Amino acid sequence: MRISKTLAITMGDPGGIGPEVIVKALSSTDVRGTFHPIVVGDAGIMRDAVILSASPLKVRVISHVGESEPGDGVLEVLHMKCRLASRRGISTKSAGKACFQYIDKAVKLALQREVQAIVTAPLSKESLNMAGYAWPGHTEMLAELTAADNFAMMFVSKKLKLILCTIHISLKDVPSRINEGIVFRTIKLAQTGAEMLGIKTPHIAVSGLNPHAGESGIMGNEEREAIIPAVKKAQKDGIRVSGPYPPDVVFHKAYNREFDMVVCMYHDQGLIPFKMLAFDTGVNVTVGLPIIRTSPDHGTGFDIAWKNMASPSSMIEAIKLAAKMKI
Repeated sequence: MRISKTLAITMGDPGGIGPEVIVKALSSTDVRGTFHPIVVGDAGIMRDAVILSASPLKVRVISHVGESEPGDGVLEVLHMKCRLASRRGISTKSAGKACFQYIDKAVKLALQREVQAIVTAPLSKESLNMAGYAWPGHTEMLAELTAADNFAMMFVSKKLKLILCTIHISLKDVPSRINEGIVFRTIKLAQTGAEMLGIKTPHIAVSGLNPHAGESGIMGNEEREAIIPAVKKAQKDGIRVSGPYPPDVVFHKAYNREFDMVVCMYHDQGLIPFKMLAFDTGVNVTVGLPIIRTSPDHGTGFDIAWKNMASPSSMIEAIKLAAKMKI
């Protein structure tokens, strides 16, 4: 079988469920196709995850992508020599350092076109901070590592697709960040993200910030001063976009396929309905990078880590989507 795409899968926090869900996903027939996965991480940890999961996969250690030999029943690991604490189910400084090295390596491989996409297993923000890194998550780290200054978080499932104007900020700070520029930029990124998914002429909906989308200024002015001007500007650019719609209505409409993508004003506005619908199968995509990056839409799962309890469903979907997407 001809391999058309190589994926780098970062192992994620070694104390979390990342290694386990990677092994379970790559053991599944659902992810077999014309792509080849290479795990960037620790070979010893991945062997432990194979044993934990009772997987038939055999770990093969490689030192660079050129040594890769795709084959059934093999889990190739690009081994990174990081000193790791043996503590599982908690955040550690050594895990934070290791996670950064895994991601940094995968990004370099993608920028050099040695791999065609990256899939990132969950990391602990606390581990990152303990290791001295100030990024609040993968998204901001990846943007800096790829020198991207125009990016957004997009979430993909069969029933709902959405993108966020603001990401990891306090709720009290959201209104001051909502302006015409950021909403317009996110609408444009929504168009880009939809095209990466193969949706040629997407219909994009924009959510309001306030109840009833502001009710003509009665419940807030952000819609009149920022969101409506951005929508009109995007329409003049030929984008099929409408809104703002009341937040309590727009997701129902998107669920019923009236819209292909929803532009959301803040993190939980979009993530609450999304995780209600696709908690185990949702995929996080970073739009605006010069590389393809997907991730399962869940965290490190420290409470169930290394107990053979984690579901690989979201990782499976993240791998499948990375293999299909185009940039």
